[in-house]
Amino acid sequence: MRRAAAAGSGMLLAALLSLLNGACRADLTERVVWAVNAGGEAHTDTHGIQYKKDPLEGKVGKASDYGVRLPILRSSPEDQILYQTERYNEDSFGYEVPIREEGDYILVMKFAEVYFAQSQQKVFDIRLNGHVVVKDLDIFERVGHSTAHDEIVAFSIKRGKLSVQGEVSTFNAKLTVEFVKSYYDNPKVCALYVMKGTLEDVPKLQPHPGLEKRELEDLDEEELEVGEDGSRKSGAAAGAAASKNRVQSGPRTPNPYAADNSSLMFPILVAFGVFIPTLFCLCRL
Repeated sequence: MRRAAAAGSGMLLAALLSLLNGACRADLTERVVWAVNAGGEAHTDTHGIQYKKDPLEGKVGKASDYGVRLPILRSSPEDQILYQTERYNEDSFGYEVPIREEGDYILVMKFAEVYFAQSQQKVFDIRLNGHVVVKDLDIFERVGHSTAHDEIVAFSIKRGKLSVQGEVSTFNAKLTVEFVKSYYDNPKVCALYVMKGTLEDVPKLQPHPGLEKRELEDLDEEELEVGEDGSRKSGAAAGAAASKNRVQSGPRTPNPYAADNSSLMFPILVAFGVFIPTLFCLCRL
């Protein structure tokens, strides 16, 4: 009886979890107002988000599926295709998203570096209706090679105005997401979507131990430091102090005032050594 009851409870719990996941998935699907798999075909991800085929196909830039030969870290196997295909262009390019309702929105842009194996090879900016929302994006520097990376930007539309990262501009029912050509290689994107909601509503990528360790190290460097007088310095002040005290690479510059006294005495001793025998010879003459 107990085993039967336990089995029944387990089945009930599984059913409740399934219903809850289904409800959450349906809610997220309803929140997404626009989604595109850049450089690829239509795809429905594990969260129920329905990505359309890239509308820029044959119009702007080039599509690439170079990444399909690589496993993408931090992404589920079912959704790796979102990071394995991409659209890039030799100049700036973008997508136009129609939005007719006011409210709080989230723009999620998906990236993975599948070609370059070091930083400073592909760097570009991202603009939202003219506002620079991501500056100098270097995917490899952020997460490394063949690793999923999401750039998430919150914005709001109210009374005909777009507000994003403290900046405001007139909104005419069209959101323009632009990937801006910069000084290293070409801008690109793997997939992107716009949804109603807040940052807490965005599905998170899978954890990456190496990346989390680096993020923790960065946080440690930004923590407040205690000064000699007991006061606390801000992260910026602490960083400035650290850079001032940072050991420079390469050999140190010789200090002309740090010479050994014995090196100064050596010429004097040599002079005495030559003078005394000379004086002795002269006296004999």
